[in-house]
Amino acid sequence: MQLPPFRLERFFAEHEFTAPRLLCASDGETLSVADLFALVPGAEAGLSRLRLGYTDSRGAPELREAIAGLYETISPDDVLVHVGAEEAIYTFMAATLAPGDAVVVPTPCYQSLTDVAVGLGAHASAWLCDPAWGFAPDMAELGALLGGRSRALVLNFPHNPTGYMPAPEVFASMLEMAREHGARVFSDEVYRFSEAEGVAPLPAACDLDERAVSLGVMSKSFGLPGLRVGWVACRDREQLARMAAIKDYLSICGSAVSEYLAVCALRAREAILGRMRELLGRNRALLADFFHARAGMFHFVPPRGGLTAFPGLVSGDADAFCRAALHEAGLLLLPGRLYGAQWPERFRIGFGRADFAENLKKLGEFCQFWDAARA
Repeated sequence: MQLPPFRLERFFAEHEFTAPRLLCASDGETLSVADLFALVPGAEAGLSRLRLGYTDSRGAPELREAIAGLYETISPDDVLVHVGAEEAIYTFMAATLAPGDAVVVPTPCYQSLTDVAVGLGAHASAWLCDPAWGFAPDMAELGALLGGRSRALVLNFPHNPTGYMPAPEVFASMLEMAREHGARVFSDEVYRFSEAEGVAPLPAACDLDERAVSLGVMSKSFGLPGLRVGWVACRDREQLARMAAIKDYLSICGSAVSEYLAVCALRAREAILGRMRELLGRNRALLADFFHARAGMFHFVPPRGGLTAFPGLVSGDADAFCRAALHEAGLLLLPGRLYGAQWPERFRIGFGRADFAENLKKLGEFCQFWDAARA
């Protein structure tokens, strides 16, 4: 299996821990271990008693029970824990696709959602999230894209990087169309629980369709990427077994400490998610005000969910803009070309961190410099 360099991850490997100001992060403001223990009585003592042997390859029973509580129809036996979300994407593609098959993927997208499939000999059909429609994909195109040898439909809502979310009835129609064409839905729901105020949350795909696979992770809305805990939920036990067989060649099992801390976080989920909703509410308002005040410089679609947005320059190249922002202001933005050559004017901005207001102010100062330099 041949995989190309992962453009976005190579970009972060180069810049994430050296740039003075990170303004493109896709995760939320994190917690310390002490912060987490303060939310869960007895958690610190429990950690000190934890045995550091191998863990259940399916995920600790307590963790799978806590994850199942996030869904309406899922039991602990319908959950398979992974090391992060990336591993789960790989195991799904490897367990589902064969050479010559096809998968339909909204674009722009996280690169592994297409390139793992292509590396397996499958074809990835792009389903455009159209900026002219607020980044909504065209439902009229979906039937044609699902025709032929499509074995899977990837959905990703709230969408990374645009923040688009369909209405619940439209989401249900997507699943129904996949079912009619015999395609299994892989629903990337890593930004679940981060909907903007007034936006209807979506049901989990695994609750609507017994064959659908829902992907979750502790990294985004929970703000705990350092745990490296992700999972899939699916009522089709045979599909989970195929994915577990692939996972045996990867991580095999997770970290006992990470899984214990993830259980603690899920037990305190109302407090953790409430904290994140409050932060995102403030930052979304700042984000909207910033771009609306600069409508002559940027195209902007307010994100309906998630922790990122995908604005674009009215004129000019986003690569040059992002390079200059890093060089002149120490601000790291993510060039849209990392999502594909068709996004040269776009860049990703992340608004899930506590330092967002300060960094946005610095971006405003840089925009004045950029305008003056181009005048």
